[in-house]
Order: sequence, then structure tokens, then C-alpha cells
Amino acid sequence: MILEIIKRRRAVFPAQYNQKPISKDQILQALEAANWAPTHKRTEPWRFKVLQEESLVKLGNFLAEKYKTTTDNYSDFQYNKLKENPTKASCIIAICMQRDPKESLPEWEEVAATAMAVQNMWLVCTDMNIGGYWSSPGLIKHMHEFFDFAAGEKCLGFFYMGNFDEPLPEGFRKSGIEDKVSWFE
Repeated sequence: MILEIIKRRRAVFPAQYNQKPISKDQILQALEAANWAPTHKRTEPWRFKVLQEESLVKLGNFLAEKYKTTTDNYSDFQYNKLKENPTKASCIIAICMQRDPKESLPEWEEVAATAMAVQNMWLVCTDMNIGGYWSSPGLIKHMHEFFDFAAGEKCLGFFYMGNFDEPLPEGFRKSGIEDKVSWFE
């Protein structure tokens, strides 16, 4: 049942990945689910750039060096984390959004549609027992230097994917839905 998959979904971080590869077919299943997200006026703004193998090393090097040249509070720990985390994943999908050139709807709606596409991906990963994690580091504003974006396209973050061994913690919410809903009749 879909509600059970939703309740099982967790952020599984790169440090938890076991280096077992994810198949191209599994990545395509996640991307196919993303493509079925709701989209106002059918703009389908989501765009994805799949990184594997050597491109993960290149991404890590880019992020670490960009951090080094743009931060006022440099730390070796953060530099190394930015450099190494991408290589812990089997796959990273750059989450991008292509703005409707006509701007026929507010930008937030296209961001929301892209986020729903990522949620669909994440739920399919959960169902396949693949760990996922959406990272939105401040450095994404520099991704136009790494990728060749189309006009109006921008990066909203990275979706890390990896296999994992350890059981995930039980989910919880600070309060039930009854504390977050007002009924009007």
C-alpha cells in the first residue's frame, strides 16, 4: 500500500551507502516515476542529470574547490566532505528545473512540480530498498559552471542514491495530523 511506502521513506545519507552498484534499470524506474508528477499547464519543468562513476569524482572535486574559493569560513573537514560524499553514492541525480519560457505560471509552481517529481523518485527508491537523500548545498548556485544548462534551467539540488545494509529508524512526527488540520462545514 502506498501509505506504508510513504511512512517508510527516510533520508539515507552517503555515509550509510555500501558501495554496491545500482543498476541503470533501477535508476530509470525512479526517473520514470518522477516523470509522472503533477504539473500545472503540463510544463513538466523537471530535468535530471545522472552522474555515475568518474563524473561523481569530478562533481566532488568541483564542489570542494568551489567551496575553497567562495567561503569565508574554510574548514578541511567541510572541504573533504564535499569532495568525498559524491563518491560514496552509486548515483547522484542533479535535480534541475526548466522554467517555462512563457512564464505562464508562477515559478513556485514549477519548483513544487519538480519537488513532487523528486518525491515520486524517492518513493520508488524506498520500494526498491535503495537509499535516497536530497541535498541542497549553497554551492548549487554555481552548478552552471559544471553543467551546460539551457536558458532558464537551474539546479535545485542533488538526489543521492545508494544501497545500504543497516536497518533504518522508525519514523515519527512531532504531532498527529489532527493538530495540523482545521475543519470547516
